[in-house]
Amino acid sequence: MNHGEMRAAVLIEPKCFSLRYVPRPEVGSQQVCVRLEGCGVCASNLSPWEGKSWFSYPMEPGAPGHEAWGRVYSVGQKATRFSPGDRVGLLSLHAFAEYDVADETAVVKLPKDSDSNAFPAEPLGCAMNVFHRAKIKRGQRIAIVGIGFLGATVLQLATSVGATVIAITRRTDTLQLAKSYGASECLVMNDHARVIDQVKQITGGRFCDVVIEAAGKQWPLDLAAEITAERGRLIIAGYHQDGPRQVNMQLWNWRGIDVVNAHERDPEIYRQGMQAAAEAVASGRLNPAPLYTHRYPLDQIGDAFETALKRPEGFMKALVMF
Repeated sequence: MNHGEMRAAVLIEPKCFSLRYVPRPEVGSQQVCVRLEGCGVCASNLSPWEGKSWFSYPMEPGAPGHEAWGRVYSVGQKATRFSPGDRVGLLSLHAFAEYDVADETAVVKLPKDSDSNAFPAEPLGCAMNVFHRAKIKRGQRIAIVGIGFLGATVLQLATSVGATVIAITRRTDTLQLAKSYGASECLVMNDHARVIDQVKQITGGRFCDVVIEAAGKQWPLDLAAEITAERGRLIIAGYHQDGPRQVNMQLWNWRGIDVVNAHERDPEIYRQGMQAAAEAVASGRLNPAPLYTHRYPLDQIGDAFETALKRPEGFMKALVMF
């Protein structure tokens, strides 16, 4: 490797990464260049990995990595918020590489005592923003449908403010994790009518004040609406990327529920979520470490993607570590 180069993973075709030496990205005047420590594999990364007609290959070096953290390597002439050596989380687009750049407004400082801890900033910020949009309060009855990384993270946040949480998941291997994060009830999502009856019994027939759908599939979305109380809040947090959805508008109308799409696109809201997540981790309110279940070096990135796709028992989040 020459001076000024870095290693980067290049997705040259579906299910095929090539590890290459490419020029290190140049930092813009209001940007930060970060020497990355790692990057998480997002569920949204799996579509380009599997191959869809709307993607073009080869992709740019480091794409589609966006769940990164590391240390500031250099800053642009007009960037004033960070200094070389600062440990940061960032929202960037080419983070399956040793370095990436981001606008300083898309970077957050991490606590000084977090040096040994992974911090995939984007999904943690996303979970924090879902929690804020849900407006969860002490004493409310909450249901979370889908206990993957996002659902488990929001579960912790909900219990930390004194809400009572029902965790609903099709994966029996996540039940114990949900209990350890404070869920009062853990239900296996294997029969639509049975789960509805169980929630109805648990809540004395009222159902739940807030229901967070975190699975991104039709059936969990249907189930989430069914267990939302009259005048309750249905939060769509699952990433519905595989086509249109149908909704039971008669049920939504009859119960007068509020429906919130909790996905953010405003960069400043993303930054606020990442900052709030860093503060929650520092305070001990949020402990995502048990959710980082699989770690891979950069030259095994293909294995990381296959693991994220197949989701073996115990899987929550795969990290690619540099």
